[in-house]
Order: sequence, then C-alpha cells, then structure tokens
Amino acid sequence: MRADLRTVVFAALFGTICAVILTVVGRWAAPHRAANEKGEEMRNYLTALGVPFDAKVSAGDLISVFDRNVRVGTNGNLVLYTYVPEGTTDPEAIAVSFAGMGLWGPVKGVLALEPDLKTIRGLRFYQQEETPGLGGEIGSDWFVGQFKGKRIVDDSDEPGFKLVKQGTTPDRNSVDAITGATMTSDRVQNMLQDLARKVAAERMNRHGRSE
Repeated sequence: MRADLRTVVFAALFGTICAVILTVVGRWAAPHRAANEKGEEMRNYLTALGVPFDAKVSAGDLISVFDRNVRVGTNGNLVLYTYVPEGTTDPEAIAVSFAGMGLWGPVKGVLALEPDLKTIRGLRFYQQEETPGLGGEIGSDWFVGQFKGKRIVDDSDEPGFKLVKQGTTPDRNSVDAITGATMTSDRVQNMLQDLARKVAAERMNRHGRSE
C-alpha cells in the first residue's frame, strides 16, 4: 500500500514539474515564435511584390526590409501593401491579401499586382491544408509561377480570373488548374474572382479621384 502511495505521489510530482517546465518554455518561446511567424508573413509579401532580399536573412531583417520598402494603407475593407523602393517615390507594385476555405481548411495568400491593378506580378499561398500531391500543389512553384504576367480582368476589362482544365488554351486571365484537385482549384478560383472584384472597385475609386 505504501509502495502504491509513493508511486502516486511520485507521478503527481513528476507531472507537476513537467507541466511547470513546459509552461516556462512555452512562455519563453512565444515571442520568438511570433517573430518567426511575422517574418515568414513578410517573406511572402516581399516575394510576391518582387522586393529584393537575401533569402537567408533573419526574421528581424525581413521585417526591416518590409518596413523600408512597403507602405500599408487601407481603402474601405481592402488593405493595400504598396512597394515603393527605398529612396524612390513611385509605387512599383501593390499587393492585397486574400483568404477563403479550401477543401480541408483555410487557404490564405497574397496577390501582387503591377501599378495598373490589373496585371499580376506575383502570387503566394502562405497557409493551406490541402491534400499533398493534389490540392496542396497550389503552393508549388509550377502553379504560382503561371500567374506572373496574367491579368485579373477579361478581354472586356471586366474583373474575373479562371482556372481551366490542363490542355485548354489559356487566355490572359486564366491558368491551368490542378489535375485531380477540382474542388481546390474551384475554391481558389472563387477567391481570386472575389478579389478581382474588390480590386476593380479600388481601381474605379482611383480613377474617380484622378478626374
């Protein structure tokens, strides 16, 4: 009986000590984890916008590069990340974030546009839980690389973007979808179409203000 009691007491003490250690380590690591997450977020914006930076820099350096080159502003519900190279005054690119539900979970990304707010400069997906080898390919270089130089408007200058079946002749506002990942492709298309409409509204506001 005494042996059983000692075992219970030892287990309770050991569990308490482990819990305390984990709590202390978690609190110590939290700021570092937050800084790394922030740096990774900045990496995605900088990459999409085409801002030059050393790929091996620390999270802190990434944030510094971002702060020196990117101006953040809002227009209604749209947050604009404008790339104005350090030492210059003219915007070189503008990025907007987007988010929606994929097949298995949230999908988040950033789309960078040329100053005309029509031509795509770069695209990055920084959060997704899609099936590896299928929908998860939205984060691959071959997929996002298709978007550069495409437009988020059709031939009639109306907002919209399409993901089409591979083998279909693409036009200026479409790219190849992912074979075997129809639902993920459709949901990404919906996100980009919605974003195109929001950007079109911003473009119209700018045009109105310039008159």
